[in-house]
Amino acid sequence: MSIYEWKSFSSDETKAFAEKLGERLQPGDLLTLEGDLGAGKTTFTKGLGKGLGVKRTINSPTFTIMKEYQGRFPFYHMDVYRLEDSDEDLGFEEYFEGSGVTVVEWAQFIKEFLPAERLDITINYKDDSTRLLTLQARSEHFEEICKEIIV
Repeated sequence: MSIYEWKSFSSDETKAFAEKLGERLQPGDLLTLEGDLGAGKTTFTKGLGKGLGVKRTINSPTFTIMKEYQGRFPFYHMDVYRLEDSDEDLGFEEYFEGSGVTVVEWAQFIKEFLPAERLDITINYKDDSTRLLTLQARSEHFEEICKEIIV
């Protein structure tokens, strides 16, 4: 379980980094995204979607909990912030073990449902334009991807 860090100096750099990551993902991959409001989680997800071949505009599913997009395979974008005080099983396993890639914003609110093998990403502010992305690879698969994209 290694931790990798990467600094982004603009939203365009964040998108390009996430696109490189998205190009390497496979069906069944799960990524979690944490960070303060406005840190760049949706910006990151837009780049990820581009790397997965999604053509539609990606925006935050804050009020719908999940949005589904089609690229090389299904891409599920979840924002589970509104589930903070819920212990209801909403069938997340179907997505986590399915034929697509899933990214979950605010995943700490459903941690009991998360599979062990995943890539945890935290985006932190450094200043107005700089972000520090911390990636925790929780499988050999994600270790290899992190080694490829973090130069």
